[in-house]
Amino acid sequence: MVARMKIPSGLKQWVPLSVGLKQGQRLLVPLREVIRGNIEKLYGGMVISGMTLVRITRDAQVDLGEDSPAEVRALVKEQVRQRRYEPVVRLEFERGADPGICQMLRERFELTAADVYELDGEVDYTTLFEIAGLPIPELRDTPWTPLVPPALEQDSIFLAIQAGDLLVHHPYESFDATVEHFISVAADDPDTVAIKMTAYRIGDDTPFVKSLIRAAEHGKQVACVMEIKARFDEERNLHWAAELERVGAHVTFGVSGLKTHAKTALVVRKESDGLRSYAHIGTGNYHVKTAKLYATVGLLTCDPLLTRDVVNLFHYLTGHARAPSCSSLLVAPSTMRPRLLALINREVANRTSGNPARIVAKMNQLEDPEIIQALCDASAAGVPIDLIIRGFCCLRPGVAGRTEHIRVRSIIGRFLEHSRIFYFANGSDDPVDGEYFIGSADWMYRNLSNRIEAVTPVPAAAAKGKLWEILDICLRDRRQAWVLDADDHYTQFDPVEGGDGPKTVGSQRTLMQLARERIA
Repeated sequence: MVARMKIPSGLKQWVPLSVGLKQGQRLLVPLREVIRGNIEKLYGGMVISGMTLVRITRDAQVDLGEDSPAEVRALVKEQVRQRRYEPVVRLEFERGADPGICQMLRERFELTAADVYELDGEVDYTTLFEIAGLPIPELRDTPWTPLVPPALEQDSIFLAIQAGDLLVHHPYESFDATVEHFISVAADDPDTVAIKMTAYRIGDDTPFVKSLIRAAEHGKQVACVMEIKARFDEERNLHWAAELERVGAHVTFGVSGLKTHAKTALVVRKESDGLRSYAHIGTGNYHVKTAKLYATVGLLTCDPLLTRDVVNLFHYLTGHARAPSCSSLLVAPSTMRPRLLALINREVANRTSGNPARIVAKMNQLEDPEIIQALCDASAAGVPIDLIIRGFCCLRPGVAGRTEHIRVRSIIGRFLEHSRIFYFANGSDDPVDGEYFIGSADWMYRNLSNRIEAVTPVPAAAAKGKLWEILDICLRDRRQAWVLDADDHYTQFDPVEGGDGPKTVGSQRTLMQLARERIA
């Protein structure tokens, strides 16, 4: 007989023991081993011939059709409920698993050999967060408190934005004192007439939705584009959508068939010279907890060219416009891909003409075939390209005749690198004179073709200088940087000893120090 014993996910997966330990010692035993040692208590009178640890992964995709909003909600709720019954897509076994059980499960779930993994280490590494969270100061990073940018220490946030575009870099600079403050102040500001936001992953105890609720209760026009198809956040987003609708806010679920992944917020104020729009366009979610763990950037602006595009983007997301009419913003899936390809090709033209040409792109993943082909062509034309890609990269650098001018690195540290920054030299030797973009989209097919994404140009010289500082520090990092070679292998750099810059301490510690110096 074969029986399944499910390890309870609601219990701690590492059990602390205290008997027989010396002072200062800690002993933790995996819950699965406690179960192994006591399994016979469940099966009285039976002989246990063997046990195999297996982890099952099911399909979690929620597929929606062209339904009405009410039907979409009902369908999402039902599919979330059914998620635990979805088809199995992967089996992971501990080393030395019983071959008979492996074969039986593979046949039962109709999987191929490529869907089955035998692991040397942990079957579920996420349980190690319990150990990583132990209060042992000498094994933890020094606590970091995000700092308030000097421009926001005294003036009102609206006056500060009027004085010039503000580029904020989290978690080095406070998310609470910038982006969250922007929406909170607008909610209570008597001159604010409208607030509009996109919401992808916003968390449980979100101050953003609370600010929007407060604004709606004050009689302001409030619109929120809630992405209820954000995987594993569907139920939370449905809850907040209902809370917003309860106070009269206008809640939409974006464009049918496309996920809304753009990170944009719009505030419209009635001022002495008429209506003025303020916008935030970022690379990370409006989530106060991950903002302390993810390295992201955002632009706070009242530039009429940019805010007009944000207004039109929200018309598209909340109304019945066929496509957003944007002259500056790059919006997927309509204008972003062709514009990115044109920017890459322009660097090729500059290189061919003998003008300065260079591309530096920082993102989470690189996978889109058309963008990769354009980068390969640019490299073959001699354009130097630096790619800072934290996650997977489907371009192999250093291939003779194709990608020898492309360098790929990944920065891994205490903060998850989540910013998307794109730099094009555009014929200029000085990096500050080049063209910069930030936004929500990685260079992946799904982002460029199947999602609503927004990438903004960054025109202000001070903001461009700050973006180049970030890129340059990442490119000089020899502590946290891993470089990808032509054989698909990552190698970690050896740090340069005896200094205090990115070559010695890494990019993240360097950026923390720069943030301190700016407020000194």
